[in-house]
Amino acid sequence: MFLIVGLGNPGEEYENTRHNAGFQVIDALAKDAGANYWKTECGALTAKGVLADIDVVLAKPMSFMNVSGGPVKQLCNAYGVDPAHLIVVHDDLDIEPAHIRVKQGGGSAGHNGLKSITEKLGTPEYFRVRVGIGRPPGRMESADYVLAQIKKADLDDFVASCVQAIRAIPCLIEYGLEETQQQFN
Repeated sequence: MFLIVGLGNPGEEYENTRHNAGFQVIDALAKDAGANYWKTECGALTAKGVLADIDVVLAKPMSFMNVSGGPVKQLCNAYGVDPAHLIVVHDDLDIEPAHIRVKQGGGSAGHNGLKSITEKLGTPEYFRVRVGIGRPPGRMESADYVLAQIKKADLDDFVASCVQAIRAIPCLIEYGLEETQQQFN
């Protein structure tokens, strides 16, 4: 079994923001996984399904992004999932829009959601699917950029990043990290 967690912020005001890339990917994966019954548990919305012939739990923590580690840790405990079977999907400023990167372990690169998860799990050794959103224009603050509504001109690239993530996750489950990196990084 794999636990696949999409990072984002709850609430309508965050729905169409770059910071909710993880939530958007999870919602689309739910359709592919046949996961149509959502419930609240461990501080997250969860749904069970199957991807690449493997049982998965899809999750969207309902805490805010910066404190998502608590719900992730609780879900790992509840489902008996170790970090080797945890996939976290999140936005990444250091990757250009319309691209993704898949990796295991490493630092947080300033992403507070990852910091929280690593702190609560006691290890950084989980999979990450990094959805490229690019850097803010001009002197715009990063926080303002990731929390702003996505403009029409930027929407195609954002969707392209999410689609790549949706395709990469079943590959990661079925074929492993190296094959997935060769195809998607």
